[in-house]
Amino acid sequence: MRFSGFRILKEGLTGNKGWRPHWRDPEPKAEYDIVIIGGGGHGLSTAYYLAKEHGLRNIAVLEKGYIGGGNVGRNTTIVRANYNLPGNSEFYSHSLKLWEGLEQDLNYNVMMSQRGVLNLFHSDGQRDYAARRANSMINQGDDAQLLDREAVRRMVPFLDFDNLRFPVFGGLYHARGGTARHDAVAWGYARGADQRGVDLLQNCEVTGIDVENGRVRGVQTSRGPIRAKKVAMVVAGRSSQVAALAGMRLPIESHILQAFVTEGLKPLIDHVVTFGMGHFYISQSDKGGLVFGGDLDFYASYAARGNLPMAEHVMEAAMTLMPAIGKARVLRSWGGIMDMSPDGSPIIDKTDIEGLYLNCGWCYGGFKAVPGSGHCFAHLIAQDRPHPAATRLRLDRFRTGRGLMDEEGTGAQHNLH
Repeated sequence: MRFSGFRILKEGLTGNKGWRPHWRDPEPKAEYDIVIIGGGGHGLSTAYYLAKEHGLRNIAVLEKGYIGGGNVGRNTTIVRANYNLPGNSEFYSHSLKLWEGLEQDLNYNVMMSQRGVLNLFHSDGQRDYAARRANSMINQGDDAQLLDREAVRRMVPFLDFDNLRFPVFGGLYHARGGTARHDAVAWGYARGADQRGVDLLQNCEVTGIDVENGRVRGVQTSRGPIRAKKVAMVVAGRSSQVAALAGMRLPIESHILQAFVTEGLKPLIDHVVTFGMGHFYISQSDKGGLVFGGDLDFYASYAARGNLPMAEHVMEAAMTLMPAIGKARVLRSWGGIMDMSPDGSPIIDKTDIEGLYLNCGWCYGGFKAVPGSGHCFAHLIAQDRPHPAATRLRLDRFRTGRGLMDEEGTGAQHNLH
């Protein structure tokens, strides 16, 4: 079933009776070549690229809940490739290129909107760092433009430029960045994987990982045991818990990150805008709601909800940056469970257990990494060697101290990333 303008017109004229479910609801098979634990954006994209790029079909994606019900449906939808350090820079550049062709590749409208990402700076030091980051982005082959105060004012005149504590000095503009529709991304990858023969097993919780003589043999699930030649863990904030089923201890802490949506408003914010001094970021959805978030809740938790003091902190940052939105009513909020690594950068690597693969540590960066993460993880699983864009995303960097990618320069403290 392909989507097209003609198909939509035909279905509209015939009562929309020709649409079929986007994916099957199969029963688990006794054995698969590859089992992917986690049916979020990263797990679904991994399955899709394993099938599309590597011709592998005997694959199952195991999801504890339902497709699109985890972090992939609990985020602020931002897509960007504006990183500074080697390792992160080439990876997110690779991911953004995949984003730009994703709708055509999936034949699915993920509502990709390259409206531009504007990172504000508020001091001479922040301006210097923005200039260094812009040069790194350009050297990587991505776009970057350093804007002075008046150029930013012309672009987003509704900001409070003369705030005495945090005056706006200028901004770093990344025109190819933007937003996409989070649940549509999950549905598009799920549909694409299913069409290529991948089994998507919902309500299938993994309760154990079978390891014999240093090699993975399969998994135990709430729907029965499943044997597998290879097992891939890609479960975001649950990474430590799932890895523990295989006797592993990961350098991951799980923290809550809240996001908020207001009532629908007339078009106001054309770009994604980030507040350099308040760790606040905001954009406007196609429905008109303002979508925004801020800092982590700063304590480890597996609860998919946040606390009120952090909600107040985020609202304060919103009012500091743009007082004009003060009367907008917040309709809903949610909390995503972030898998925070010690250097704030991800892990895509093999484990010491043969046949067991790991994808975690995305911190705030999980959504924008969905295509790149799946593409690189699929390459690793299929070829047993890292993709060129992910060669630095190794697990052993935390044990050896070599190759750490502390993008924010805040040290080995998970909650500060």
